Amino acid sequence: MKPNIGLGDGQRKGVIEILNHLLADEVVLYVKTRNYHWNVEGPDFSETHKFFEAQYEQLDEIMDDVAERARAIGGRAAGSLGEYLKLTALKEDNGKTSGEKNMISDLLKSHETIIVRLRKEIPVVGDKHGDVGTNDFLTGVLEAHEKMAWMLRSYLG
Repeated sequence: MKPNIGLGDGQRKGVIEILNHLLADEVVLYVKTRNYHWNVEGPDFSETHKFFEAQYEQLDEIMDDVAERARAIGGRAAGSLGEYLKLTALKEDNGKTSGEKNMISDLLKSHETIIVRLRKEIPVVGDKHGDVGTNDFLTGVLEAHEKMAWMLRSYLG
């Protein structure tokens, strides 16, 4: 059943597309962070292992929230690896990155890619599509990524 929430089909479709691109980015970043959590080595192993765990747990919550937001406005949340890889702006790691600093740098780059994308899409959601609820939601996601990026950047000095 189509929701009666004050947004037309075109508005909802545009917002759902943006949410699914974000969901794909979140999933790819989650998998990358899990990969690094599992495969990190080095003198700061224990601390970095726990740090990556805290980050992927936060990403897990964000993924769920993004998918639920797409559903709440009457859309379908992307749900396959093929969809995610087609929609994401991020690059997979494919097991090639080693060393704590390189892993942290790669995660930072991914967070910053998401931040830049959100900065461009938030005004589109609010101004073009008139969805102030999703606009507010995306601003919160942006802030979460900014904080995670700051923490990663701090590890690099």
